[in-house]
Amino acid sequence: MPGARAAAMSAPSVHVVAAVLRDARGRILLTRRTEGRDLAGLWEFPGGKVEPGEAPEAALARELREELEIEAEVGGQVACVEADSPGKRVRLDVREVRFRGKPRGAEGQALAWVPLHKLPDYPMPPADLPVVEILLGAAAD
Repeated sequence: MPGARAAAMSAPSVHVVAAVLRDARGRILLTRRTEGRDLAGLWEFPGGKVEPGEAPEAALARELREELEIEAEVGGQVACVEADSPGKRVRLDVREVRFRGKPRGAEGQALAWVPLHKLPDYPMPPADLPVVEILLGAAAD
């Protein structure tokens, strides 16, 4: 569909950073998008938008401090995915993160520690799905 493709290409682009946070048992933290936001009710890797002039690592540490009240040590890149989202094109930069503190939903969002093999059971935004596949593939190697 040329019209849909042109619309997607003209949509604003948003750079988002997200974290793969693991607990001592190897489970991965997902957060649930709250009501009133795009894709409300879906589960995602925690993170948020990179502000103009902000380094992705700094943005991710800031977002995790604001949303989960933890201190983050941002590590290597797990994936970089581009996907269409309602009214925008999202570039999702996902990093491994070590953290200090106990994550809590500071913005009222639900949290779930999920075993790797159960990640596909959680409904997620389109940009997060390839990240799940990458994580599952890495575990199989």
